[in-house]
Amino acid sequence: MNYTERVNRHLDKYLSNQGSLTKAMRYSVLSGGKRFRPILTYTVADTFGTPLNLADSSACAVELIHAYSLIHDDLPAMDDDNIRHNQPACHKQFGEAQAILTGDGLQALAFEVLVNSKQLSVEVRINTLQALTHAAFEMAEGQSIDLNAVTQVIDIDTLKNMHQKKTGALLSCAVQLGVLISDCNENDAKILNQFSQHIGLAYQIQDDVLDVLTPEEILGKRQNSDADKGKPTYPTLLGLEASQTEYERLYQCASNDLNGLSVDAGRLQTLIQQLKNRIF
Repeated sequence: MNYTERVNRHLDKYLSNQGSLTKAMRYSVLSGGKRFRPILTYTVADTFGTPLNLADSSACAVELIHAYSLIHDDLPAMDDDNIRHNQPACHKQFGEAQAILTGDGLQALAFEVLVNSKQLSVEVRINTLQALTHAAFEMAEGQSIDLNAVTQVIDIDTLKNMHQKKTGALLSCAVQLGVLISDCNENDAKILNQFSQHIGLAYQIQDDVLDVLTPEEILGKRQNSDADKGKPTYPTLLGLEASQTEYERLYQCASNDLNGLSVDAGRLQTLIQQLKNRIF
């Protein structure tokens, strides 16, 4: 079973008995998605030889937070997008009020999953919970910066800070969760933190580029949506070619980071290549 199949199986289990919101929660979480964040968590755990059953709760929790953020991002008061994963966004399918509650429910469920992960020690559970709550706040702050920047002229440093919070924080957290549940020394943890910073920013810049270049049916959402809303992006500030050069440089930095690990980083190196070659 690969990482995507594994996390989907566990997400299905966690979402089987959640009450009146179950239908909307399952619709939003199980309808698709790249599962990049849980894949990162599993890959880091695998790199250190950690049994994957110890990583299941962290992988699911980080994906539940991501799913909640997408639901809220799509709302008319936020990014106002009607399509997600080639189907109607949650608020178009169930109404705005239910979409808000669905996102709230998924966020709460993510924390519940970590707290109840009895295969992990209490100390590890607390540490993973601290990491995820911090990342969730950073993500919300990044979204706030993003909304305030619409139609505004901002510099590249402000845009970088926004991306590192809105997208990078949760990606970094996915790596950190894999570290926290593994037997990882301090130096390896520092290296992976730097790796996560590079890969998080690279991923978002690449998303900005793909938003311009990739057709809707492949992208799974409206093409050029950021430009149509007047949102600042790397392509609008630097141009497409310079933006592509920058995310490729950051992926190379992430690859170079891994050379310092005390363990074989082959799985993570392969993941970087897969990311560089993605088309959505």
